[in-house]
Formats: sequence, C-alpha cells, structure tokens
Amino acid sequence: MMYLGVVGYPIKHSVSPAMHNAALKALNIEGIYLPFEVKPYEFGKAILGAKALGFKGLNITIPYKEEVLKFVRAEDVAAKIDAVNTVDLTSMLGYNTDVYGAIRALEENGIDIEDKISLVVGAGGAGKAVAFGLIERGSTVIITNRTADRGMKVAESLRRYGECIFYPYNKIEELKGKIDIIVNATPLGMKGFEIRLPIPATLLDNVVVFDTVYNPPETLLIREAKKRGCKVVYGLDMLVYQGAEAFKIWTGFDPPIKIMKEAAKSAL
Repeated sequence: MMYLGVVGYPIKHSVSPAMHNAALKALNIEGIYLPFEVKPYEFGKAILGAKALGFKGLNITIPYKEEVLKFVRAEDVAAKIDAVNTVDLTSMLGYNTDVYGAIRALEENGIDIEDKISLVVGAGGAGKAVAFGLIERGSTVIITNRTADRGMKVAESLRRYGECIFYPYNKIEELKGKIDIIVNATPLGMKGFEIRLPIPATLLDNVVVFDTVYNPPETLLIREAKKRGCKVVYGLDMLVYQGAEAFKIWTGFDPPIKIMKEAAKSAL
C-alpha cells in the first residue's frame, strides 16, 4: 500500500486528493492520497511522523514550501529557488514541480514567453517558482510583493539566472502598458483567504493573466481579466501539471493527465 498526502495550513481548499486518488485508481496502484492540515508549530513533527509511518511522499503547500527545506535535501530546481512542493520521503529529497506546472500551463495555452515582460505578484514559494520558470525561458521578470524586503531578496537571488527586478507593490500601477504577462502567485482570491484583486484593475489591459489560484476555478482576477478582454490561464492547469510531475516522482509512472484534470474539476 502506497501512502501519499498533502500538508498545508489551511488545507480544505485542496483538490489534490481527488486528483491523485483518481490517478492511482486508473493505474491500478494500491495506494491512497490524504490531506493533512498541520499547524506551524507541528509541521516538523508531521514531516518526520509521515516518514516514520511509511508514507512514500508528500506535497507541500501554503505556507510551508520554504520551511520544509529544514527537513529535506533540495534537488535541482528546488535548490536553486529554495522552495519545495514535492517530497520523496523514502530518500528525504525535496523537488519543485511548480516550475514545470506553471510553464506547461502557459505553453499549453499558447502563451509566448520569450522576450516578454512578466509581472509576478508574490514572492513566496509559488512566486519564486513561476518567476524562475519565466526567466529560464527568456522572459524579463518584475517581482512585486507587499513586503518589499522579501521581494527585493527574491529578485536578487533570481537575477543570477536572467533578467529580474523588484518593483514596489504600491507603485505597480505605473507599469500599465509596459507588461505582457501578469501572474498572481499570492493566495488572494483563494477559498478561505481574502477575496480581492491582487493588482489594480487598470493593469488588465491587453495582457495575459495567469492566476495560480485554482479554488475557485473562476477567481475574481480571472473574471475581471476576461471582462476586459484579456487572455487568461487558469490555476487548475498548473495544479494538474505540477501534480502529474509529482506523481511520476513518487511512482515512476506517467499519470493520466486527462483523468486527473476531470477529477480535480469534479472536486471543485
């Protein structure tokens, strides 16, 4: 029996269990994927406890994608951006499949990334992952964050891989007409979090809008962007593609992406 799960706080918004359990069933793998809401002071115990109980792997979500680095060894991309969203508990290695998921979501929706200017809102684990992926594919990235110190540090750390600058959150309206892609990598608009636009609506003019939030599927940002004629990319696409990559790490099998997406949609 293979035991898998997702750890976060809060976790009720997650549809990863439905998605991964559908993939396990489709491939006739005897296993189960469970959600775990873990409070910050118990996070370390949860990781080590899951390993002791024989779990094969975990997904790590808000707010622990950086905290988990204290307990695992980061591999490849995860080491470059200091953010982990997938853990193989057998080896205690941490991976980042968010980068793959975000870029695959953009590319599958026909979005040209190279030589574009992208505004990434949020400098947490998701923001770093999306920004890194965009930089790797030739985009100039502008990072903004409500906490300026954090945003500046992230921009500086990513600059070694390509063009990346920080812009103050309270001044981003000045970027109107100067950006091609806007990515929301904050939890604003997510079920269980504050429901409001993460950027001024005036920026939604002739840009691609990618919201990494997937619950609800039609976030306030996505609705406003569509109303203003922007091309949109849904967070559900990123969720499915990053989940598929995590599934492959744990099981060694390519999962049925279509089945995973339908299961996630049904759970929403």
